[in-house]
Order: sequence, then structure tokens, then C-alpha cells
Amino acid sequence: MGNDNATVGKFIGLTTPKALIIGLVTEVGEDQVSGTGAGAGLRKIARLDLIGELSGTGRFQRGVTEYPNIGDAASLLGERELRLVYGAADSDHAHVGDLQQNPNIGVHIDIDHLVSRHFAILGATGVGKSSGVAIILQKILDTRPNLRIFLVDPHNEYSRCFGDKAQVLTPRNLRLPFWLFNFEETIDAFFGGRPGVDEEVEILSEVIPLAKAAYLQYRANGNDRLLAKRRDPRDVGFTADTPVPYRIEDLINLLDERMGKLENRSSRMIYHKLISRIQTFRNHPRYAFMFENANIGGDTMGEILGALFRLPPDGKPMTIMQLAGFPAEVVDSVVSVLCRMAFDFGLWSDGVAPLLFVCEEAHRYAPADKKIGFGPTRRALSRIAKEGRKYGVFLGLVTQRPAEIDPTIISQCSTLFVMRLSNDRDQALIRSAVSDAAANLLSFIPSLGTREVFTFGSGVALPTRMRFKELPAERRPNSEASGNTRSDGGAHVGRDLLSSVIDRWRSATMSHRMSDEEYADYGASSEAPPLQPSAPQAPAYQPTPLQPAPAAQPSALRSSILKKPLDANSLGSAPTNPTGYPPRFR
Repeated sequence: MGNDNATVGKFIGLTTPKALIIGLVTEVGEDQVSGTGAGAGLRKIARLDLIGELSGTGRFQRGVTEYPNIGDAASLLGERELRLVYGAADSDHAHVGDLQQNPNIGVHIDIDHLVSRHFAILGATGVGKSSGVAIILQKILDTRPNLRIFLVDPHNEYSRCFGDKAQVLTPRNLRLPFWLFNFEETIDAFFGGRPGVDEEVEILSEVIPLAKAAYLQYRANGNDRLLAKRRDPRDVGFTADTPVPYRIEDLINLLDERMGKLENRSSRMIYHKLISRIQTFRNHPRYAFMFENANIGGDTMGEILGALFRLPPDGKPMTIMQLAGFPAEVVDSVVSVLCRMAFDFGLWSDGVAPLLFVCEEAHRYAPADKKIGFGPTRRALSRIAKEGRKYGVFLGLVTQRPAEIDPTIISQCSTLFVMRLSNDRDQALIRSAVSDAAANLLSFIPSLGTREVFTFGSGVALPTRMRFKELPAERRPNSEASGNTRSDGGAHVGRDLLSSVIDRWRSATMSHRMSDEEYADYGASSEAPPLQPSAPQAPAYQPTPLQPAPAAQPSALRSSILKKPLDANSLGSAPTNPTGYPPRFR
């Protein structure tokens, strides 16, 4: 070789009569040259993985049609050839970063191949993974403005990354009625993420279908009475999984009636515990997104699906579901409902409205160990991974612990963005998932710099070591735009702020519920008035962001969005906080 700058990760061109064969350097070394005098010495050698070729027309294709001969010339791939390989930004390709070998060469990903065949972004904390997610999703929005994106955001860090293209959902402006939960998800919610009591679970499996039938008759007959004649649950036409409305009051009344029967005297305590469990769950203010006026307006499933999955987009094709404010006990159930509904809508609509479902912290919701995590969530994600592309539902996984993800799910991702990882188990899993000839490069993963990434798969022309573009400060995820230990913000915390924090802290778990007459109507705004630390009445729902503004009346501490039918206008972006408080108070 006539070029001494060939190092691991760079591309070599082998000139043959028919094409320029492109190889990736995976190993370099020296070999002893036999001979005497001036002919003796060392010779530099490099091992290549042949991965594609440039034809005479300048068109690049993966694979090699004819292997090179001994004596064919070899040299580092020049800038002209690299540009032919990586192409330019157009309606199908987006610029996400620059080639590590030559920063003047932009790396362009094929949007259709990236999205339609699923992708995963893997990397340890602090390596720029969240910025990489934001860049890729921004480019998808730019090139496919009608593709809807649903992002599960466990740490509330992406709200400012997409401007007015994204709708941000929080516990304050989300409506996800309890009757949309299937039976397993309902049990998980009622029992706070713990295994259900067998006797109580069996009772609920019989009573929930009856409650659904009772609501149907109530709507049809215009009266508020339960069914006069009880029927076998198998005869009502509904199952516990059928997504039709029912009232929690009907469910409790059915349980109460069964508890009063003579034949149930021995199991009366079981019914009593179950009723108490449901009432406690319903009355808890942090679960208001499930129960607050859940049946007002009747069957609102169409409105809810339209708001969650942006149908129609109305200029905001993306939804960011912020999970940090939800009770930890129901987060798994909520994610399960969202995954399942995303797939089911694609299934029953025959893929009429394609959706990219992006799941941050994916190892939490689809763990490799089937003894941990929530089974329905894992099954819902697995279903999207295996069958989703048939119905226009695509998957993006983001995680810092790929070894803890169900390998069946990650194996369905055809494009991998691998950032710095130091755990041996994580690296071993990636080696098994990468079928590309350049898998040898994975040994360099622990030494990658910040924002550097190895990209493999159908989304890129070649296995590539690249560096993600740098985002402007106002578009960076909160996790990377904050967290400075030198911040002097704590020096300005006064007693008023402490009082407000304590009010929010306490009110998040208070069980007191105000009557509907006590709440003022705030029109279509999704923001409730600011907190007043000295307010004598604690709010019955998730408190609002801290803002030094005129004090609000205690009777007006719940947003009107929870009292009105869900529509596109009532679900806007997350409230801004012009006060400069840290992002955790937003």
C-alpha cells in the first residue's frame, strides 16, 4: 500500500477493471520482509472487510460482484469517492453527522430504510445519546412531515427539542380513561404494580364485562339504573378486554351487591377489600388522568386516539409523552396501553396512517429477564417489532443497557446507532445483533468520544464511524442542557419557593377531592394558575409549575382541560416557565 495513513475504521479503494471495490480497515499491523541489506525490514499491512463497490457510472451498491486480484492497486478512498458513497441530502436522505475519517463528508441516512425497518440508538449515559435521538427525529420530521411520531419520554427531557411540531402530554393535560386498559393492565393499575390477589382478580374478570353491559344499557335507555336482570358475563357480548366505556360506580355497585348476597357471606371480606382498593385508587388525585370525568361525553375513544396519535396532525405530527409526573405504580400500565393502542390502530386501519413509536429507556419496558418488568408491555413492544411494519407501525428503541433488552426485540432493528459502551454484556449483545461484515469494529466501542457513533445496517450506505451534528443550545434535551454542578441557583432559593415546593410535594398524594362546583373554568387553556404557597386549600390534582405570579384562588386549582372533551386545541405544548427555575420544576 502506498499510503501510510490507513488506520482502523477508514475506507480503502481497490481498483479493478470493472469497479472500485470498497473495503473497511478492521486491523493494521506490520510484517517482516525477508531479504538482506536494504531489502530487509518491516512492511505495513491492513486487513479489510469488503463491503461494496462503485461502478463506472458512480453508483454505489452493497456487496461485491467480483473480487480483486493480487496486484490490484489499493489506496485510501478520496473525498470524491466518499461523496458518491454517502450521497447528499434530498427528499429521501437526511444529514445527521459527519464522517470521522473526513469531517468534510456529511453522513446521510436513508429515512425510508431507517424508519420502515426499525432502528435502535444505544449508548451509555453522557455520550450524547439524547442529542442523537433529537437530531434523528428532527430530520425525520423535516423529510417526512406527515409521518406521525410518538415519543415515550421517561425523564421529561425532549419537550423543547422540536418546537411547535410536537404536542407535549403530561398528567395535567392527558386523558387516558381507565376503560381503555385491558384486563391485565387494569389489574396492574388496581394492585399498584404488584401481583393481584387471585380471588379478587377472578371477581373482577366476572364483574367488569357486566359493568360494560350496564353502561351500554344506561346509555341506550337514558336512565342511571343497573341492569335489572343479571346475566352471565359470557352472555353480555363484552370481555374484560373490550375497549368500551363503563362507569367505576357501576363496577362498585355490582361488587357491593354481590357482597350482600347470603351465598357470599364467607367471602364478604374479599369483596370489601376489593371495593376499598378500587375506591382508594379512583379517589387518589394523581390518577385523575384516568378517572376525571372519564365517561363525560360517552364513548370518546375516537377523540382520545386522535389526540394521542395526532389524527389529523394539524401542524403537530409528533407527540411527546412525559412520564416523570405519573405515579410510578402505573407507568408500566400506561406505556403498555399506548404501545398496544398504537399497534391495534395500525392493525385495524390497515396502516392508513403510519406511526413511528420511539421508546426511551427501552430496557425498562421490554427486559430480557421475563421474571421482571410488566409482561403486557414487553408483548406490546415485541408485537410492534415483529409485525408492526406490515401495518405502518414502526419502532425506535433507545437505551443505555442493550444487554437488558429482550434480544428478540432488538434483533428486529435493522439499523443500529452504537455509541460508547463499556459493559462486556452490552458489547456481546451488539456483536450478535450486527450481521454486517464490519462487526469487527465493535471492539473500539469503549473508546468512542462524545457524540461519536458507529452506524450499521440498512439506514446507511456503509458501516460508518461518524459524529452527530451539534445541536443549538435551545434545541438540546434537558438532560444535556442542564446538570451543571457549579450552578448558583441554590443560592437564590428563598422561603417562598420552599413553601411552594412543599405544597406541591404534599398535594401530589393528598386524597381530598373538591366538588366540581369548586373549580373555575379556564377556557381552552391547558395551564392552571400558578401555585400560591399560602393557599389554605391543597389542589386535588397534579400541581402546576412554579411561577411567581398573582396568587390564585383555592377554588381554581384544577385545569379545565380535565373537565372538557379532549380535542386538538386543548392539548398544546408543555407550559413554559419564564422564571428561570431549573427544568425539574417545569
